[in-house]
Amino acid sequence: MAKDKQKDHLVEDALTSSEAFIIKNKNYLIGGIIALILIIGGVIAYHKAYSAPREKNAQIALFKGQEYLEKGEYQIALDGDSIGYKGFEYVINEFGGTKAANLAYAYKGICHQNLGNFEEAIKALDKFKAKDQMVAPSILGAIGNCYAELGDLDKATSYLMNAAKNADNHTLSPIFLKQAGIIFIKEAKYDKAIHAFTQIKEKYFNSYQAMDIDKYIEQASLLKK
Repeated sequence: MAKDKQKDHLVEDALTSSEAFIIKNKNYLIGGIIALILIIGGVIAYHKAYSAPREKNAQIALFKGQEYLEKGEYQIALDGDSIGYKGFEYVINEFGGTKAANLAYAYKGICHQNLGNFEEAIKALDKFKAKDQMVAPSILGAIGNCYAELGDLDKATSYLMNAAKNADNHTLSPIFLKQAGIIFIKEAKYDKAIHAFTQIKEKYFNSYQAMDIDKYIEQASLLKK
């Protein structure tokens, strides 16, 4: 009986920690994605604006939406305003094949994610293409978080683990591994949770998430018994 109570207490603590972690890191993660994509957008604008007229026009059409996105005015960023800006969907349809249109998919997805339209967010984010170790994994992580919001925890952990693997850095990987580990605990997949948390401990030991990771490993280990 005492052991059962201890286990129930551990489960409650684990779930509380899970919710607190997700709330604490949600804005940080989304903000990081936006910042990274905006940086890339700026680089593209600098290099392409004068060499490719169509790309230049696409960037001009995209620019105001970037400002609305940064301000958190997600619906206007998506749909446009009454003073000339036509929205991310317009950029995608009018300038398909440009790098600006590719960025517009990411922006569109982030807007829908923030508005709680998680299925629409996944559709848009899935169309964004990149191969770097920062923005591309961030988008995978965002898709994973959308699936978590929709209750599809298997897909959520799959995307989060892939995001961690593709990033392979101390900035993003431990965030995604910890999120995946927390979801694994909710699914009672304790071995997978331990594996995710242990990667943080052993591979990303200089990260912020590694500071208290032993607690999570212990929780998962005790819950497994």
